[in-house]
Amino acid sequence: MKKITFYIVDVFAEKKYAGNQLAVFREAGDLSGDEMQQLARETNFSETTFILQDGQRDGGYDVRIFTPAEEVPFAGHPTLGTAHVIRSEILKGRAAALSLNLKVGKISVTFGRDGYNWMKQIEPEFGKPHPAKAMAAILGLPVSDIDGRFPVQEVSTGLPFFIVPLKTLASLKAAKVDRNKYFAFIKDTWAKGILVFCPQAHEAPNDISVRVFVDYFGVPEDPATGSGNGCLAGYLVKHRYFGQDRIDIRSEQGFEIGRPSLLLLKAEQDGERISISVGGKAVIVARGELV
Repeated sequence: MKKITFYIVDVFAEKKYAGNQLAVFREAGDLSGDEMQQLARETNFSETTFILQDGQRDGGYDVRIFTPAEEVPFAGHPTLGTAHVIRSEILKGRAAALSLNLKVGKISVTFGRDGYNWMKQIEPEFGKPHPAKAMAAILGLPVSDIDGRFPVQEVSTGLPFFIVPLKTLASLKAAKVDRNKYFAFIKDTWAKGILVFCPQAHEAPNDISVRVFVDYFGVPEDPATGSGNGCLAGYLVKHRYFGQDRIDIRSEQGFEIGRPSLLLLKAEQDGERISISVGGKAVIVARGELV
């Protein structure tokens, strides 16, 4: 088997040792799916990615994404982090944009001069709303903590999430998932992850604060979730959360688990279509070789 190099990357991180950790394995096409899953369990990060070969196919790089529990068709921080590795390590910083061939389809990533990388997500799909009372019980919160002006709703841009609007940062900090109620609730639902958000932030000039719970995928709480924040961006525009059909905001996440993260969200509705882009920085913190 050819040498397989791997990297540890912090994504949606303004500096090292923040954001969401990602392991990226390069030239990994000789690995079986079972071997990739074993390596994802070994790293035990929210996600681990595998670049199948250094060259492009059909104008993009073939990449597979695994959580510790299973392979997923799309995830946000793995997309940005893997694109950062390809640009830095394979293309030696010479690309302004590139595409990843994921199971959800081709996802494009552009690289800004300011160090922020942007991914264009696919059109959001909106599922049915759910009773606030049921979600409050899962989160260990009084139902009055949920903002009843907006729905608890399933949304997907490739990976579905429940979007739950909370009123205050205090409520967001207090949320604690009851695993028994959570697994019973998601047994027959499209979405498995829960994203809670509020219109207050730990740090200025951030606009909103977010937490994401994805125990179904082996991750009790995720430090930075590009896919979930993409769903949130679509939700905010569809329901005119800020009173308009476009947003350009700063979303913070991970403060409650010691991994402060920053995600930039842009979305706009034009007729029935909603365009979504999620941006952030990525930093390579380690490089190694699989033995």
